This record gives sequence, structure tokens and C-alpha cells, in this order.
Amino acid sequence: MKKIILLSVLATVIAAFFAFDLNQYLTLEGLKASQQQLETWQTESPLMTTLVFFLVYVAVTALSLPGATIMTLAIGAVFGLFWGLVLVSFASTVGATLAFLVARFVLKDSVQAKFGDRLAAINQGVEREGAFYLFTLRLVPVVPFFLINLLMGLTPIKTRTFYWVSQLGMLPGTLVYVNAGTQLGQLDSLAGILSPGIIFSFVLLGIFPILAKKLLDQIKKRRVYQGYEKPTHFDRNLVVIGGGAAGLVSAYIAAAVKAKVTLIEAHKMGGDCLNYGCVPSKALIKSAKVAQQMKEAEHYGLESVQPKFSFRKVMQRIHDVIAKVEPHDSVERYTSLGVEVLQGYGKVIDPWTVEIQLNDGGVQRLTTRSIIIAAGAQPFVPPIPGIEDTGYLTSDTLWAELAKEEDIPERMVLLGGGPIGCELAQSFGRLGANVIQVERNPRVMMKEDPEVSELAQQALEKSGVTVLTNHDAVRCELRGDDKVLILSYDDNGVQKEKEVIFDRLICAVGRTARLTGYGLEDLGIETERTVVTNDYLETLFPNIYAAGDVAGPYQFTHTAAHQAWYASVNALFGEWKKFKADYSVIPWTTFIDPEVARVGLSESEAKEKGIAYEVTRYGIDDLDRAIADSSAEGFVKVLTVPGKDKILGVTIVGTHAGDLLAEFVLAMKQGLGLNKILGTIHTYPTLAEANKYAAGEWKKAHAPEKLLIWVEKYHNWKRGKKPEAGVVEAEKQAAEQTEKQAEKQV
Repeated sequence: MKKIILLSVLATVIAAFFAFDLNQYLTLEGLKASQQQLETWQTESPLMTTLVFFLVYVAVTALSLPGATIMTLAIGAVFGLFWGLVLVSFASTVGATLAFLVARFVLKDSVQAKFGDRLAAINQGVEREGAFYLFTLRLVPVVPFFLINLLMGLTPIKTRTFYWVSQLGMLPGTLVYVNAGTQLGQLDSLAGILSPGIIFSFVLLGIFPILAKKLLDQIKKRRVYQGYEKPTHFDRNLVVIGGGAAGLVSAYIAAAVKAKVTLIEAHKMGGDCLNYGCVPSKALIKSAKVAQQMKEAEHYGLESVQPKFSFRKVMQRIHDVIAKVEPHDSVERYTSLGVEVLQGYGKVIDPWTVEIQLNDGGVQRLTTRSIIIAAGAQPFVPPIPGIEDTGYLTSDTLWAELAKEEDIPERMVLLGGGPIGCELAQSFGRLGANVIQVERNPRVMMKEDPEVSELAQQALEKSGVTVLTNHDAVRCELRGDDKVLILSYDDNGVQKEKEVIFDRLICAVGRTARLTGYGLEDLGIETERTVVTNDYLETLFPNIYAAGDVAGPYQFTHTAAHQAWYASVNALFGEWKKFKADYSVIPWTTFIDPEVARVGLSESEAKEKGIAYEVTRYGIDDLDRAIADSSAEGFVKVLTVPGKDKILGVTIVGTHAGDLLAEFVLAMKQGLGLNKILGTIHTYPTLAEANKYAAGEWKKAHAPEKLLIWVEKYHNWKRGKKPEAGVVEAEKQAAEQTEKQAEKQV
């Protein structure tokens, strides 16, 4: 009841403020118009004027009403610098604290719902840095003050801490604005606009946030580096831990700009992608696809045959492919590029020292100005009882273990319905294994739209895979020579179990960042699912960076290389210029057949985020080249801003979808719309024409129908025909087209 009464009072006051147009007095024009009157009141009744200004300022701040900035200028003009600073400092802090208390008392649910995303970030900041985080927000207003007041009320911070930190943090900004107000108060002619005082005051308004941020950066550095002695000389400009995609690119960039760089790798150069992931899986996919084409040769006017092959030779080909790619990422190549490569385990001893336990048994220590952690990720093995007894494979072990098999395992169970799981399941199914794919979610490839998941499952089942969605793996058992996986599933509200006998169990349920063994925990560098970094990929220590899978948020080889540019450039030149990592346009492809490729928003994501969009769709089954190749399946789906050709996201399903996506990736990155794609010549007959035809579908849906009616009239007139003849039908068609266009709007 108390909350309802308080909310009612607050709502009434706020409504009255706008209903009586009181905000007109809290504008710069209103300030100038009443400046003389305010100064008169202050002269005649200084105490009463001060009290009124104080109470009004508190009310404006507490109710989060617009006009606090103007009031600050007004107080500076009326009371001068010193008394104006005192008045505003206490009034703003009292008002902010009242807003803080109201939010804590009655607004928790509503504020959480409205500002949930920002609240999560602020909660993390409070937990990590406490009062200093609030001080930072106050000193550098990256978040509006009124929002800080509301959101801080929902955090565990104490009221007295909130008060004194707010007063201290807002004081420099208050000083700048009050000073600007004093100068406005002295403005009595147009010539006064160019006075040094006013110019200096407004220069301060502009540069204050920059200076404050620089100051805070220095304070933070002193805090985090306290207790560590910085070397006077350094052995290296950069040390990189990890020889995967992120580490290799980081080291290469550093060497290219003539920095002295050391790359540390304990195992295989090239990381997971070369040795366990992208390269071997794509080699497997190709062999499996050829086998499937042989089975379906009648689609090409040939006789279908059952492929005969040695599974051992298939696996040997995969290892041969890895061997051919290896020189690209070898120690020899990077040494020739100017990178010192050390084989061993690197550990960060202090912010500028790395200790390397060399594989040959030696130990080496290097001092360095900057460090990049690029340790990658490893397969996650779910804690299923009995799984250790029955045995399992992951992407790290299956290539070596299956290479020992003469024949493909007859019964294979694959845990995971994500991209990796789907690629492996389809490939082994096409090569003749009886594959059962288990996914605990309602559908495979949950990050994609439901229609994409449905097509993916159909493709898997067509390849001989049994897909079990909504099934949980609960335990593994050994029964004589049989290995058994017990699955749990819901059957119309009744929980039941199903048994699956297998020869090989493959875990493909995700990957976890490698977070231990590098000294991060000893330095207090925060790790959650990944190493915690800021927008510049800096960790707790500004000279220690993380990139690739270990940093997240994506686990793609191309994003690891993308991050490596930012990490290495910031590590080497960050004291002069730093760059925020850009994740605005991130593409990815799942290499099942047909491929699934996406960039930007999916339709499901747009709905979840409440983003308005239009959908344009082109079916690849209508494409000449796809028909000629007997691969006429799939679609191009483009999400655009309603009424505009700006691309929000693209999903392509079909042969070579990953290659087709590149045109849309370029368009989104460079700010090009569908009209530009439509106006670009595409070779005939190619699959790339699908992109142009998709753009054409958008254009047809946005044709200027009313203009076309008059164009038709013109052509009828040119033929000597009365224009009325086709007008009615044209208008009818235009109305139908408008209705269809409206149906596409979300």
C-alpha cells in the first residue's frame, strides 16, 4: 500500500510538471528570459532564494525531470562560482540519493524490466570495483546521471557510500557547469560571446570528460600495478601465449611492424582449427559428400553405385590434408617472418614477466611490455555417470583414434545438436555408420530460425542419421561387451528412459576456454566462462590482453584472427591510440549439406529483441544454376529495416551458402543496401545470382505502385488509347500489392 501511495504521489507531481508546462522555465531560453528577475530575488531575499533553488533542484533530480543542467547554469549565474558550487553539489547529491532510495524501495521490478541490460553491466562493475565503479560513472558520464541513480538503487551498495561517492564524483563536473553559468550571467551583449571567460568555460565543458577519463585511467593503472615493480628495460615488445589462429595472427602483425615478439606454443602449431577442428572436419565432409553423390548418381543421369572404400584410407586422407596445411602455420614459417617461437608452456609471473617451461626441460624468463593470452578452448565433456568407463571421443581425440580403425564403427552415438555435432553426424552417416544424434533441446541448431533447424534435421535424416531431440543423456553402462547409453525423455508428461547400444560415443556439446595454467588466477585476472576483458580486449592489467576462444564471445577461427588485430595493435600502440573490437558484422557457416550460413540478425533474434524488420525471401529451387547442378534446394532470407533496403541480417541455406554469404557480409560492413546488390552484375549462370534475385524480390515488393499507375496512363496515351481503360485494374493491383507489403511488416 505504501508503495502504491508513493508511486501515485510521484506520478501526480511529474504529470503536473508537464501539464502546467513548467519545463519551459528549465530551458536556456527560459533562463535568459528570467535571469534579471532571479538576480533581483537573490539580492532582495538571498536566504529564501537559496532555499527555493535548493528545494527545486532536489525535486528535479529526485524525480529525474529534465532541466538539471539548465538549473546548474542558472545557479552559477545567480550565486556565483563558490556558493553556486556548494548549493548544486549538495542539492544534486540529496536529490540523487532520494531517487536512489525510491528505486530501491518501489521501482525494482519496473526498472529491472526496462533497463535490464544496463543493470547487468552495472552490477558486474559494482561487484568488481565497488565504490570506485560508481565514482567512475559519476566522473565520466557514459551513463545518464538519472539512470545511475535508479540502477544503483537495485545494487547492494550502501546508501551512505552512494551519497559520499556521488558527491565527490559529481563535484568536478558541477564545477565546470557552474563556472559556465557564471560566464552566462556576465553576458550582456553579442560581443561578449567571444570573451575569453566564456570560450574557456565551454572548452572545459567539451574536454572535461576526456580529461576525467585520462585521470581515471591513470588512477586505475596505479591501483592494479601496485605492489609490482616495472622493469626499466624489456626483453620483448610482445609475448604471445598460444599458437592457434589468434596467437599466430597477433605474432605475425607484431613482427610485420618490426616489434620484437615471442610466440609460445606447448603442443601443435596451428591450434585446434588445423589439428582437430576446421581442417580435418572439412576433409571428412568432402569424402562423405563424394560417397553420397555416388549413391545418388541417378540425379545426374548416371548409374547409382554403393561406394566401396577403406575407412582407414579416408582417415589417412584427413591426416594428409592436415600435413599439407601444416607448413602454413609451422615454426619454420613464423621464424622466417621474424617471430621467435618457443615450444613450451608459458606462465605469467607478473604483469611484465613470462616464464616458459620449455618442452626440452629448460626454463626461460622474458620481460615484455605487453602480453596476449591466446590459449584457445577445449571440448567440454558432460559429467555423465559411467562415461569414463565406456569411453568417449572428442574433436581432440577422434581423428587419431578412428584412424586406427579398419572399418567405420557400425554403431555411433553423437552427443550434441550444434554445428559441430551436425557436421560429424551427417558425415559418418553418409559413410555408412548407424548414427544416433542426441540433442537435449527441442531442435538441432538452436541458434538458427526454426525453419532452418527443420531443414537441417531433414538433411541429417536423409543422410541416415537418427535424430533424437528432447533427449537427455543420463548415464553410460557396460553390459558384457556392450556399451549402453541411457537416455531420458518426456512422453506426454511421463518421464521415460531409452537404451542405445554403441561402439563409439562422440561428445560434441561445446567447447570451454582454457583458463588455468597461465598464471591468470595468481594475478587476480578475472575469468568466468572466458577471460574477462574490456572493449579493447584488455584484462585487469592494461598491458595484458586476451584474444580468440579464450576471450569469447565467439568461437570461430575467423573471429579469433579478427580479435588478434585489435589485441596486437592495442598492445603495441595503445598508449597513443586504442581500438575497440568490432563485432558488428560476424558471419558463420555450418558445413552440413546443404550448408547453413548467416550474418547479422536471424528472424528469431529480431523478434526476441523487439527489432522491427521486413523479410525478403528467394527460393534457390528457382535458380537456373542450382537446377542444372541438381542442388535446387534452400533459400536466401534477408531481414531489412521496414521500408528501407538496409540489411539487418541474412540467412542462406543451400549449396555453397558460406561462399554466397560473403557478398552480404561486405554489404553490411560497408553500409551498402539491397539496391546496390541489385545494381551489380552477377555472372550467369552462377549460384551468386541468388543474392541478386533476393534483392530483386525486395525491389518488387517496394515498387512505387502509384507512380506506375501514371506511367501506364502515359503508355496508353502514347498508343492513342484512353487512359481510363486500365486504370481501375492497375489501382486494384496496387492496392493488393500494398496489402501484401503490409503483411510482411512486423
